[in-house]
Amino acid sequence: MMDSSFVGRSFPPAEPYMVGVEKVREFADAIGERSPLCHDRTAARAAGHPDLVAPPTFAMAVVARAQEAVLFDPRLGLDFSRVVHGDQAFTHHRPICAGDELTAVVHIDAIREMAGNDIITLRTELTAHDDVPVCTAVSTLVSRGAA
Repeated sequence: MMDSSFVGRSFPPAEPYMVGVEKVREFADAIGERSPLCHDRTAARAAGHPDLVAPPTFAMAVVARAQEAVLFDPRLGLDFSRVVHGDQAFTHHRPICAGDELTAVVHIDAIREMAGNDIITLRTELTAHDDVPVCTAVSTLVSRGAA
């Protein structure tokens, strides 16, 4: 069972994530995104963006790194070997672009038990270097019971 006293806690940002041009292109290639905004810097700038635009799910690369500090904290009591991803949602406040320096703060919004499974809901707030909100990611993870 996870420690429910973690609910309401926020975990300070780790080192900022620098969004690189090639990382955006590689991610776009990996998911089959062909938009010129993700591959052609001239096209992205002509569309009014400062640089390449990352696909919306690129946020998960930043979120996953930030969540590691929480999920692998032994005091939480999460058996990560039994975890499956239950749900993921992104609310983008603006596009993520190459050149962004993103900071992530992880919040534990809920821990509950259902049918012998532990369920944790994490909210990760991504902000740019100027503290402008970029994306809110909500992740629900299920640690399957031993039954």
